[in-house]
Amino acid sequence: MEQDFSKLTETLEFKHLLKTIAERRGEIEQKRHVPKDIIALMKKARIFRSATPTRFGGDAMAPHHFLKMVDKIGTVDGSAAWVSAFGSANTYTAALPIEAQEIMYANGPDQVFAGGLHPVQKATRVEGGWNVSGRWKFASGCMGADWIGVGIEGVPQGDEPNAPPIVMMAVAPADEVEIIECWDVSGMQGTGSHDTTVTDKYYSDTWICERGAPGLFDEPLYRYPAMAYQAQVHAACNLGLARAAIEHAKSVSNAAKLMAGHSRLCDRGYYLTGVAETEAALRGARAFFYEAAEEAWDYLLQGDPVPLEHINLLRLSASNAAKVGAQIVQKCYTISGMGVIASGNPMQRYLRDAMVVTQHAAVTDMTIENAGRVLAGLDAPRGYP
Repeated sequence: MEQDFSKLTETLEFKHLLKTIAERRGEIEQKRHVPKDIIALMKKARIFRSATPTRFGGDAMAPHHFLKMVDKIGTVDGSAAWVSAFGSANTYTAALPIEAQEIMYANGPDQVFAGGLHPVQKATRVEGGWNVSGRWKFASGCMGADWIGVGIEGVPQGDEPNAPPIVMMAVAPADEVEIIECWDVSGMQGTGSHDTTVTDKYYSDTWICERGAPGLFDEPLYRYPAMAYQAQVHAACNLGLARAAIEHAKSVSNAAKLMAGHSRLCDRGYYLTGVAETEAALRGARAFFYEAAEEAWDYLLQGDPVPLEHINLLRLSASNAAKVGAQIVQKCYTISGMGVIASGNPMQRYLRDAMVVTQHAAVTDMTIENAGRVLAGLDAPRGYP
């Protein structure tokens, strides 16, 4: 029987997490990562057991429940939402050999995995494993991770001579991987998406799996389309940021006029129209987003694979949520008056963070074009959806 996780955002642990993030978002931005004590609060709120197999005490949670947690955190801080989104990443490690996972979860189900898997690096095959050297980018959340994965190149199997290399993931305890603190950006400053590096490190085959491969367990979560899920968790950040931007725009509706003869914001037609349009746009994007996720889960509960046509909707709804969310933040910035130009105004952070989400490869305009191809009955491009 499926466990009901629909109320997780209403627990005392989750509410305490939101309160703490709200109080310390300046610290998160200044440090360029989410501090470990806040990661510990995320663990208490069940974020980092959400994708852990039930065999190891995890929740193996339906994505539409987990996405609402990320969405809600996004209303408080974009960087914290982005890091919490990697609570889904244990779907990746669920493809590791059982022996590795037994070690990973020996101390409990709340394990934080971070992975900067690109650029994929060549590795040397040796007896029982691989020798790996290289440097990888964008290991979001690595500063608070228990385990870190890196991407290495595998040899394609089969009859396709021009097939691209298989991206394999090599996993190790975080303290065995060097973090190069180089995250210097204008948006999502607190995600700690630094580079990682190893030099001539041996990974046994026990700690290697194909990136995005299905998990080894007979649970619906590990049959959920892995790449689509990663697109969704990033897009959920922008749904939260869009809600935060709308609420901020509403909070300044009675802003005092700066110049004689100018009306309050709430007396201006463009402001009122903008508030209404952004509210409608957000509710529309959220409805499509969560409807697609829930319908995909229903396929799996019935014992059916998620069909290509519906995986395409998962990707489209995620890219749409990211894009519309960013547009909403921009619109709210425009209608909220002169105060938004202050460096300490929260709208500055919402705007910078939301634009970063739209740059992620999983939710760019290219995915919308690819979705259109599938909707039009054309062949899906290699690697999509």
